[in-house]
Amino acid sequence: MKRIFDEHIIRKTTYLDGGWKFTVDSEKVGENKGFYNGLESYETIIVPSVWNNKLSLFNYQGVCWYQRDFFFEGTARLVFEGVMTECKVWLDGEYLGYHYGGFCQFEFIVPDLKAGLHKLVLRVDNSFDECSIPQKEVDWFRFGGITRSVSVERLQGVAVTYGKIDYFLNEDRTEADIIFTAELYGADSKKETTLSITLDGETVFSKKVALRKNSKETVVTDKITVKNVRLWDTSSPYLYTVVFSTDTDDLIDKVGMRTFEVKDCALWLNGKKLELRGVNRHEEIPSLGMSVPTVCMQNDLELIEDLGCNAIRGSHYPNSRIFLDMLDERGILFYSEIPIWGGGFNTEALSNKTVLERGLNMLKEMVKYYYNHPSIIFWGMHNEIITESEEARNMSALYYSFLKQNANNRLVTYATCRYNVDTCFEYCDVICINAYNGWYSNKIDDWYSFPDKFNSRRIELGFGDKPVIMSEFGGGAVYGNKTFKNVRWTEEYQANLIKTCLQIFHDCPYMAGSFIWQFANIRSDIHINRFRSFNNKGILSEYREPKEAYFTVKEKYHQFKNEENEE
Repeated sequence: MKRIFDEHIIRKTTYLDGGWKFTVDSEKVGENKGFYNGLESYETIIVPSVWNNKLSLFNYQGVCWYQRDFFFEGTARLVFEGVMTECKVWLDGEYLGYHYGGFCQFEFIVPDLKAGLHKLVLRVDNSFDECSIPQKEVDWFRFGGITRSVSVERLQGVAVTYGKIDYFLNEDRTEADIIFTAELYGADSKKETTLSITLDGETVFSKKVALRKNSKETVVTDKITVKNVRLWDTSSPYLYTVVFSTDTDDLIDKVGMRTFEVKDCALWLNGKKLELRGVNRHEEIPSLGMSVPTVCMQNDLELIEDLGCNAIRGSHYPNSRIFLDMLDERGILFYSEIPIWGGGFNTEALSNKTVLERGLNMLKEMVKYYYNHPSIIFWGMHNEIITESEEARNMSALYYSFLKQNANNRLVTYATCRYNVDTCFEYCDVICINAYNGWYSNKIDDWYSFPDKFNSRRIELGFGDKPVIMSEFGGGAVYGNKTFKNVRWTEEYQANLIKTCLQIFHDCPYMAGSFIWQFANIRSDIHINRFRSFNNKGILSEYREPKEAYFTVKEKYHQFKNEENEE
């Protein structure tokens, strides 16, 4: 299931989730042997899933093949919500195309399929090289497989394949000028129809359109003024229902209207000063990998709300769209980034043309498919790369320029662990710092001097107007490891460390919030030396059992929330 609501009423959509034929191709010979014509030797695997759940493939990185047969007639739109990481696609032995990147949707349109059984084959590769994003070493696990749903849609007449909403609120946020964009596809011989757009059931746009078969057209409306706007906010997350429709097709989405800005070295949502109370969350469950069921996402959000959080950082990749739908509904803010994660990204990789192009394409996909989600307040470019280097400056300048032109009411940022030597602060709207005093280096008490020390550098560099978010901090603890002594790896040490940090950050006038590292333990990459092969910094265990830090965070975040409500 791609969304929490139905995207189509007219268009017929069939999900191909369930049993697929599957085989491992460790020697990478399948393409030469014609596996794309159909798998002769195979076992059954469930899609969506990760193949690393299989005992024989626990640490496997390489190529695997998938096949699913389905009955269809007409023009098909094949939609893949997430495949880790490189993917080639064939239908009935004909090559459809290639996609790189495991966390965003991609699709292919295939016209005029004759009635009958059709054979969909995928070659999936999660191995890495010098051009990979992420690179070899990451502090999460490099799962492989078809991790999100696959569906086939039947396109008829003039179909609406994409829709986005741009809005511009007036000064008092009571009126909005909205521009709608619709991408159309001609599925049949030349058809004339009416493209209609409704907002909460009221028709706001109507236009005659005619497309030839297999042609495309983009329709952009003039500004349409909407009065008495109901704002989307953390306390009242109102969502407008938008319907793009023709005689033969439809596309439904939901959008919230709000302002989000930097002013007076602080963050402001709808004109109200905002402090972020957040956690970093990986979209992972140990026994399921990155194929997280919707009910588990819902459970995570209930725990996050119980903590008193108003924000989540999606570490370190775009999360499922259905998860973003849940955030939109609940009024929880989100920091969405792409998987350019520090480990392995040396200066050669940062200047590699293929890496730069892949990263830019990932940003383009993230912006395109997540454009209408009001919960997203930050677009993130990268995390913990060598930001004192010229190569990192060039990457940041390229990505920042693209995102600022296409931000759609979002701020642009990145997370740095090299804040004392970072030379890229001009390419962000908010400075995000990852620091682990009291864990990897120094002592817990060193946090007390941190705000003044960094403030001096911030002002010296000329960025005194940019607020700071502590995007990562914390320490590890093994669930159930308790003691009377405040020593590392105990629940008490972790809780004390995080409690100290939260109060210091809250009291700092130029800090606008924090994202604790991290919500729950995750499986770590086999190349990194981690106790139990997990990153154990979660305030919950990997199975969502609360450590002492959970209750400490809950106490502090609710304290901050109450203070905010009293202002």
